[in-house]
Parts: sequence; structure tokens; C-alpha cells
Amino acid sequence: ATNNEQRTTTNEQRQTNNEQLATNNEQRQTNIEQRITENGKRTTNMESNLEVWKLSHQLVLSIYKITENYPKHEQFGLVSQIRRSAVSIPTNIIEGQARQYKKEFIQFLYIAKGSLEETNYHLFLSKDLGFISEQTYQEFSEICTRIKMMIYKLIKSMQTDR
Repeated sequence: ATNNEQRTTTNEQRQTNNEQLATNNEQRQTNIEQRITENGKRTTNMESNLEVWKLSHQLVLSIYKITENYPKHEQFGLVSQIRRSAVSIPTNIIEGQARQYKKEFIQFLYIAKGSLEETNYHLFLSKDLGFISEQTYQEFSEICTRIKMMIYKLIKSMQTDR
């Protein structure tokens, strides 16, 4: 009787494991389906529907444009640093969005937020060094603040969705 009970228990455990695997597969399929747009195409990283990604991408484009006017001797200094920190913002947002778990996405959003603060400091330094005007700095600072609030709200919404 003991061997039959053990076999029954083992079979029940296998059944439970199979049910858990099926549930995990259904969750993965749901995640994949959520990445499909209305017209049936899979959303690519460059077609993200996150407004915060779109705005941070525009920030990167603007930073590339203004840093073209920085002194040549800053090409491998401040220009390189500000561009890298700016690019890191949408890159981390999109990479986090591609992760399987919310916790990972939230971690990447925090990294993006850190890169945003770094970018904002580089802009502040650029102003103090005379590479950009006070007005240009204020315009960029407002965009950075808007992105920061969007990231914060996205993190909070994901934490309450658990």
C-alpha cells in the first residue's frame, strides 16, 4: 500500500507541476499578445507605446543636436558623457519593458531615472561652462522633470498592480 501511495503522490505532484507549467506558458502567451498592436503586428522596440520612452527619445535627439555646437576639445569629454547618459534613458526603459517580470522592468526604470539625473547634471554643467544658454538649460531641465515624473508614475502604477 505504501508504494501505491507514493506513486499516487508522485503522480499528483507531476500533475501539479504540469498545471503550473501550463499556467506559466499561458502567462507568457498573454505577455506576447499584449505586445501585439491593433493591426496585428508585433510591437518593435522602436515602436514603443510608452509616452515616457517617446519623450526620452526626443530628449536624446535634442541633446545630440545641441552638443554638435560644443567645443571640439569636449568631443571625448562632456559631449561623450552627456550623449551616453541621455541614450541610457530610453535604452533602459525599452530594455525593462522587454523583460519578463514587472520587478525587472521597475529596476530598469530606476536605472533610467538615474541616467536622467546624470544627464540633467551634464546640462547644468554645460550651462555653467557657457556651452548652452540659461534658457536652453531651463527648457531641457523642464523636459527632464517631465520625464522624471512620468517614470515615477509608471513605477508607482506597476507597484500597485502587483
